[in-house]
Amino acid sequence: MTAPTTEAVSQPAGTVRLKEAPFTLTAAHITKSFGSRTLWGGLSFTVESGTMTAVTGPSGSGKTTLLNCIGLLEGFDAGRIGIGPWTFTGGPRHRLGGRERACQHNVLGFLFQNYGLVENWNVRRNLTVPLRHRKGLSAAARSAMIDQALERVGLPSAQHTMIYTLSRGERQRVALARLILKEPSVILADEPTSALDHSDRDLVLRTLQEQADDGAVVLIATHSDHVIEHCTRHIGLRQGETPASPRSAQSKMVPITPDTP
Repeated sequence: MTAPTTEAVSQPAGTVRLKEAPFTLTAAHITKSFGSRTLWGGLSFTVESGTMTAVTGPSGSGKTTLLNCIGLLEGFDAGRIGIGPWTFTGGPRHRLGGRERACQHNVLGFLFQNYGLVENWNVRRNLTVPLRHRKGLSAAARSAMIDQALERVGLPSAQHTMIYTLSRGERQRVALARLILKEPSVILADEPTSALDHSDRDLVLRTLQEQADDGAVVLIATHSDHVIEHCTRHIGLRQGETPASPRSAQSKMVPITPDTP
């Protein structure tokens, strides 16, 4: 597997959030292969801040892998990913460096299909994680922020509840609260509604839309027509092919000729 390398670009020290001004997320001719199997070759698209975009395609087309590459959780073979002033280039494998970690801490937020919570911690301890990098917060301020986030997701009395005792919907609500506390500029959501009932599904979509309205880029890998209908943009993947730039959710995606066979 390859990992992204980082070009020397100027990045604010984190005092100003990226989403406070318009920015774009771009993929330029990125290629990802597993052995002889090419997921996509020469994939290019641009997504603007303040939008919610569905990433669709059949199983095996690389939806989750694409989110992982953008989120710097996984490397890619060639091409370039740009997130505002940050630029990451595919190439030889290397360790995740300080700039990649800084981008993950300051810019990126994740909503995983398996929730990404520590099951033998309670809710409050899980929600302190995104606040670790927020300097100058008192213990009382952190507790109040956690209370407010849990109130927003409908779990006002859950601070001391152990994660392993929660239902799937409740766990995703805790994951949403974590996202609210982090305030990321780019949100990567992998099938976030697949195991949820209608009420929890609508809460997830409503919260993600609020994040987009606040200036974030929101990418959602999904098979759900209901989720696609709530997105304003749409990237359609097919193995070995590359779509054009994202169209409106109502438009049919027309693949362009890939750079590699």
